[in-house]
Amino acid sequence: QVQLVESGGGLVQAGGSLRVSCAASGRTFRDYAMGWFRQAPGKEREFVAAISWSGVSTYYADSVKGRFTISRDNAKNTVDLQMNSLKPDDTALYYCAADPHASRLRVEVDADYWGQGTQVTVSS
Repeated sequence: QVQLVESGGGLVQAGGSLRVSCAASGRTFRDYAMGWFRQAPGKEREFVAAISWSGVSTYYADSVKGRFTISRDNAKNTVDLQMNSLKPDDTALYYCAADPHASRLRVEVDADYWGQGTQVTVSS
């Protein structure tokens, strides 16, 4: 089992920045690729970003490429999502997820373990 707890969400104006974090506990953090997903009301869950277990490879949805950066610290068992140039369309509940395979995160939009989510609201 892997437990994931997100933090750092909040309200920000369009054009602003926000950093959300995910703390993992349980099984070996290095065994898992990590990802961030989001879901807005009335919409399906959407892949945002993923990072390989080593941190060498990163993947982004086209909608956030160039604005968001995913990173991980395997010593602290954390994964962060730095969000810049935020837009009202980025408003959603942001979830952290863990899976042994980064491809499952970004292609199947699914994972073995999920956090509870943190709300990000971008005002216009």
